[in-house]
Amino acid sequence: MEVEGLSSLLAHNHYEETCVICESLKPKGIHLYTSFICTDCENDLIHTDTNDPRYKYFLKQLRKITTPEIFS
Repeated sequence: MEVEGLSSLLAHNHYEETCVICESLKPKGIHLYTSFICTDCENDLIHTDTNDPRYKYFLKQLRKITTPEIFS
């Protein structure tokens, strides 16, 4: 019964994260390692031609993403 209460609580909370590309708070997107990319930026990135000036901006912003280190 507690799970039902928790899931309904989470459904009503609008959790937002900061997108690594546009740096805005957005509710939906994907996680890449420890970073968040909103669906708007993801779609823009996918549909932007590589010779478009915005593509270089996307690459610059994506360089902020670092792979998490695994410690043994």
